[in-house]
Amino acid sequence: MTKQIELNVDGMSCGNCVKSIQTNVSAISGVETVEVSLENKKVAVQFDEAQVTEASITETINSLGFDVQQ
Repeated sequence: MTKQIELNVDGMSCGNCVKSIQTNVSAISGVETVEVSLENKKVAVQFDEAQVTEASITETINSLGFDVQQ
């Protein structure tokens, strides 16, 4: 089943931050789309719940040095 989440992410400051998040989150098996808004500091992810969890997406973003807000 496809699920869409929107995460608030602190620490994004430039286009390279956006590209890093898009590249790494897109590489997760089960992730269908990733939209990063630098201006709004939000990351919208559409994914297959059978293949990936919201927690693993959050962990991936945090591991890049950003801070996902709950």
